[in-house]
Amino acid sequence: MTHAFPFSAIVGQDQMKLAMILTAIDPKLGGVLVFGDRGTGKSTAVRALAALLPPISAVEGCPVQSATRAACPDWVELPENAEIHEYPTPVVDLPLGATEDRVTGALDIERALVNGEKAFQPGLLAQANRGYLYIDEVNLLEDHLVDLLLDVAQTGENVVEREGLSIRHPARFVLVGSGNPEEGELRPQLLDRFGLSVEVRSPDDIDQRVEVVQRRDAFEMQPDKFLKKWHREDTRVRGAILTARDILPDIKVRKRELRDCAELCIALGSDGLRGELTLLRACRALAAYEGAASVTRRHIRRIAPIALAHRLRRDPMDEAGSVSRVRRALDEVLA
Repeated sequence: MTHAFPFSAIVGQDQMKLAMILTAIDPKLGGVLVFGDRGTGKSTAVRALAALLPPISAVEGCPVQSATRAACPDWVELPENAEIHEYPTPVVDLPLGATEDRVTGALDIERALVNGEKAFQPGLLAQANRGYLYIDEVNLLEDHLVDLLLDVAQTGENVVEREGLSIRHPARFVLVGSGNPEEGELRPQLLDRFGLSVEVRSPDDIDQRVEVVQRRDAFEMQPDKFLKKWHREDTRVRGAILTARDILPDIKVRKRELRDCAELCIALGSDGLRGELTLLRACRALAAYEGAASVTRRHIRRIAPIALAHRLRRDPMDEAGSVSRVRRALDEVLA
């Protein structure tokens, strides 16, 4: 059995880990975009977080991991004695070369040829339902797949109507994309769909780099021993996430903090209202994770850079990076 690297054992990358924790608390945030160097633990963090989370209950044999038999799509053929079991939270990779049929699903050619039946072969979106869809090099994704993902992200449903098939199934997942901005830009429509974004860099501190290598080597040489060492801390993080999910609806947001969010987005020239909504939800999730009763300006200061930096228009007169612009606006608005 292949084990995931413990989430708590990941060295540094605090913003990336925080963003992923917040999406685990509130999947409606819209996922995480991670831009930066290769080999900085992006895919490791996704799989580690999924392994950290409690298993999901799903009907045996259901290709979309439905929680109950009644929730299974009508095209799914379940055995009469299908039971509900617990399964690990799904993590599905969407490769750059994937065809649309592979992503959405298509006619089952084998059954069509052998039995003359029209049957649906589920795709990656079905496998990712109730879990994570991870796209490496998301900025290089083909335009037709970007359009498809935008539709599914908006509706939470995958619709396939071709080859005589008319299929619908739920496709609700946390979208995690990673890439190197030097290799190409992400389309603004898809960029705006990500709730949070973080930039990661290879550590330039020697001690930190040594710690990364030591932990990875220890994990690969003696995985069981390493997992046991970090089990308590992972259990603590899991407990905090589950508690935060429970209290999330009770977190209060005062009008002052709402005005702060609106003023900040206006100061930054953020298009639409998605910035305010995402900032509000992420702040609420952070407050729940910390056990706070309400959202405060401290939460806004911490979350604004990862909720708003990727939504800014380019300013040719301002050479500062987007995160620096957000921090500068924070100082002005929350002074």
